[in-house]
Amino acid sequence: MGQWTTLELLGLALDALAALAVMAWVAWARKRLKADTSHAREQAAQILASAEREAESRRKEAELAGKERAHALLLEAERSARELHEAARTAEQHAAEQLRVASERTATLIQREQDLSRRHDEAQQRQAAQAAIEQQVRARLAQADERHAEAMKELQRVSGLTADEAKAELLRHVEHDARRDAAHLIKRLEAEAREQAGARARQIITEAIQRSAAEHAIETTVSVVDLPSDDMKGRIIGREGRNIRALEQATGVELIVDDTPGAIILSSFDPFRREVARQSIEKLIADGRIHPARIEEVVDKVRSELEDAVRRDGEAAAFELGLHDVHPELLRLMGRLKFRTSYGQNVLSHSKEVAFLAGVMARELGLDAHVSVRAAFLHDVGKAVDREMEGTHLEIGLDLLRKHGERPSVIDAVAAHHMDIDWPSLEAMIVQAADAISAARPGARRDILESYVKRLEKLEDIASSFKGVARSFALQAGREIRILVQSEQVSDEDAVWLSKDIARRIENELEYPGQIKVTVIRETRAVEIAR
Repeated sequence: MGQWTTLELLGLALDALAALAVMAWVAWARKRLKADTSHAREQAAQILASAEREAESRRKEAELAGKERAHALLLEAERSARELHEAARTAEQHAAEQLRVASERTATLIQREQDLSRRHDEAQQRQAAQAAIEQQVRARLAQADERHAEAMKELQRVSGLTADEAKAELLRHVEHDARRDAAHLIKRLEAEAREQAGARARQIITEAIQRSAAEHAIETTVSVVDLPSDDMKGRIIGREGRNIRALEQATGVELIVDDTPGAIILSSFDPFRREVARQSIEKLIADGRIHPARIEEVVDKVRSELEDAVRRDGEAAAFELGLHDVHPELLRLMGRLKFRTSYGQNVLSHSKEVAFLAGVMARELGLDAHVSVRAAFLHDVGKAVDREMEGTHLEIGLDLLRKHGERPSVIDAVAAHHMDIDWPSLEAMIVQAADAISAARPGARRDILESYVKRLEKLEDIASSFKGVARSFALQAGREIRILVQSEQVSDEDAVWLSKDIARRIENELEYPGQIKVTVIRETRAVEIAR
């Protein structure tokens, strides 16, 4: 044991080396752990700083988003508040307007009541004054009767005859002389009349009728427009029917689009409206552009062109009859009669025919042919505007003739053509006879059509008489009345009441089969031109 063997020493050396190696590794591991720990702490610090920065950034973003959201909510709340305020202000204005209207109506009623009271007082005063005057008149009549009785007694005393005896004697003498003269005159006139009057009158009238080759009047209430193809019907109707509604509202004519191949039917009692609609549709088909704005433009243009054509027709008719100094306005009105019928007879053709007949008869009898022709041509001029003005066509025509400087002889002849007054001249008798001859021709007139047209005219007149009505059109053979109102005068609520008022008045004033639909149309437009 005192001495170590080599193996033992070698083992101890190896153990020592191993221990040194373990110690060295432990030292390195501690150093490495310390370095890793330091690095980990640095990384942790960096991560923590980065997290803090990111958290701060997100906090700021969240705060900014919150502020933006709060601002948006504030704006929305302000907008809602403004809308509520505006609605409240509108309601307040509406209430104030209703209150104002009610106040005005109340004031009007009070004023009417005051006027009625005043008129009642005035009527009582006039009645009292009239009673006093009547009492005075009765007293004076009584005095006059007394004086007359006294005078009669004095006359009877002086003449020796009573009043009845004197009157009877005088009447016997006058009656005897009058009977003798009247018998001689009647005998002579009857003899002359038998010899000449009948034959001469028949000869003159027959020659006048034979020389007047006038056509029979054939007027209907429909017109037909030919189409290039059936596809055009769809374009005329338009999307959801907007084109056909625009045409009917612009022209006042009912468009009937049925299974008739290559054609559509225009229905209206007014020939002028039908002609405007027919020419407008033909122009739209030729142009190819069919939409509401274009329809209104074309209808206005066609109506203007037709007015010019009407004036030319009046001038041509006057020229044909040899009338060269008729006032231009009268010629324009006579041209409008081309689109007016009377019992189915075209009034312009009737006027020309009457003028021709009157001229022939006046020349045969040696009368003033110019006055006869002129009066016969103008005798129905009032019918050109009698649908637009109050009064009969005769009253309106006489006012027009006086206004435009026609001579008195022509005016008198026109005034007597319906025998409303005694004939002022032989020319007036000629005009009346020519008018009767023209109207009495077989097939010249049809009473049923005239009564139908008058009913439709009355229907439109009732609708147009209400305040705020711009235009009215009778459609569907009088089964519907379509009314266009002025939007600035009639509100939506007023339109409802207007339709009811018109329907009630139609029920009270017209007699008609079935029922009539009253349609009130209120349209608001805003138009601006881009320059």
